[in-house]
Amino acid sequence: MTLSAPGALALPAAARTPSEGDLRVMTFNIQSGRQGLDKVAGLIRSAAPDIVALQEVDVHTRRAGGVDQSAELSQRTGLPYYAHFRTTSLYGGDYGVAILSRFPLESVEQQPLPVEPGAEPRTVARILMHMHGQEVSVYVTHLTRRPFNGDVRVRQSAAIMKWMDADPRPKLLMGDMNDTPDSGSVRLFKRELLDVFALRGQGAADTYPLPVIPNVRIDYVLANDRFMPRGSQVLRVKASDHYPVVADLTLLEPVKPPSAEMVQASPGGATTAGSK
Repeated sequence: MTLSAPGALALPAAARTPSEGDLRVMTFNIQSGRQGLDKVAGLIRSAAPDIVALQEVDVHTRRAGGVDQSAELSQRTGLPYYAHFRTTSLYGGDYGVAILSRFPLESVEQQPLPVEPGAEPRTVARILMHMHGQEVSVYVTHLTRRPFNGDVRVRQSAAIMKWMDADPRPKLLMGDMNDTPDSGSVRLFKRELLDVFALRGQGAADTYPLPVIPNVRIDYVLANDRFMPRGSQVLRVKASDHYPVVADLTLLEPVKPPSAEMVQASPGGATTAGSK
């Protein structure tokens, strides 16, 4: 795939003047809103994304004060369509990943990912949306935590890619992969998907600040070649234990097969169909 010159990622996004096919997405592990949903919602509003993939989202747990965090963030950010995908039950409620969107959700489904016996369950969700005249699949996940379990994350990546490979639509995969760009699990994704920040990132890449050892990059926006990456940025604002990643992309027009009536040129330059 040939990429055009990168465009500037303007934040705050109020100054954006998107053209047809342009899309802004965000992935954000919100740590169950432990530092306050006000901070999380404010950060999302400031970036003005069209779609947000969320990880570590509580629904009606005691820890979250009984709040459905996906519904609450939808209301506070002005992204009217949302869904929550449970991975496990805890604190009297549900815990998992979620999606916020300005596009209606045509359908939602999820699949469990392989984990070690007795380990925290993991899932990948697929959400179908119509945007800019096309049906698009958005995948959201949160892989098993690091620093160990690298083999498990590779198996999880393989399961996700198997599901995505059977999907002919334009596709995005967003989430907390709990692995660095050179890891086996992330390299597996990048065999078929574009790492938007690696191609068009501006500024520091790390998404998970650590107190002693160097910060690491473990959160990603990945896209298949039906999207043109235009810019990406990590928002280094303390609203969780992760920094969110924002990416600007353009959804490309579908390639149409030639019609039977298409005029074809002969070797001499004369038309051989439709001529008189």
